[in-house]
Amino acid sequence: MSEAGVTITEVCPRDGFQSVSEWIPTEEKVRIINRLIDCGYKQLEVTSFVHPKAIPQLKDADEVLKQIKRSEHVKMRALVPNTRGLERAIAAGVDKAKLMLSASDSHSISNANCKTEEAIRKFEPLIDLAGKSGMKVSGSISVAFGCPYEGEIPVERLVMICERYRSLGIQEISLADTTGMANPLRIKNNVRELRQRFPDFTFSLHLHNTRGMAFANAVAGWEEGIVHFDSSAGGLGGCPYAPGASGNIASEDLIHGFEEMGICTGVSLNKVLDAAKEIHQSLPQYVDSFLLKAGKCSDLSASPEGQQKIKS
Repeated sequence: MSEAGVTITEVCPRDGFQSVSEWIPTEEKVRIINRLIDCGYKQLEVTSFVHPKAIPQLKDADEVLKQIKRSEHVKMRALVPNTRGLERAIAAGVDKAKLMLSASDSHSISNANCKTEEAIRKFEPLIDLAGKSGMKVSGSISVAFGCPYEGEIPVERLVMICERYRSLGIQEISLADTTGMANPLRIKNNVRELRQRFPDFTFSLHLHNTRGMAFANAVAGWEEGIVHFDSSAGGLGGCPYAPGASGNIASEDLIHGFEEMGICTGVSLNKVLDAAKEIHQSLPQYVDSFLLKAGKCSDLSASPEGQQKIKS
């Protein structure tokens, strides 16, 4: 096993739950999150403090944070869209606030009801408030590798957004393939350009498996120096403001793939699989995971004793 590993943030409690149309009871969310906390992750994206009318599934964010069993070894990150959301996150004891920003104006209008530039300007009071409260802040770029409305995103656009983030004092950025439009070559080219332009930044990849490319894209990112990834147990997830944005890469698939390559994740694959199985029992129509279907490579079958010839 290689000593050089990767760090995976579990996003099922936020990106996963928000994609489910029927109400998930608070106690069920808490039970699943507690199982995920026990898997060995260093960070969970536990919820989003959005307006209840925007994403009704997450209207119990405050109560969820009150009830989960917190661990000093696992940081809690939450998506915050505005000052009110940040105030709620601070009151709930969240460790890190993640800002959401779209690479394209079209997706930004759909997601934030304003163009990208205006959305960036709205971050200033949030960052000021977070600084006063001592809360860490990270940034994200949705549809970074392809927009369902505008198509491919020029890397210069990503560079511009990173420069704006830097001007706000943010140097930790998640690059999200929100609708699964990326491919390994595009991942490599864009990540290489951004890491060269911003060597002091920490970039992570948030990949969706919409077209079956997510693990190939993760490997491409890793080959370009990315060591931070998001994933969702059971492959649960999807952006409600992006057409066709089906599930995230399944945590168990990402962990298994990296571990098979000798890349340490520090996460218990068996515990993640158990959590994914529980999620599948509750939400079978939303779960999509290769390992839940096929099992691990180490799950061997008994050797056949012989083959009976069929006579013609």
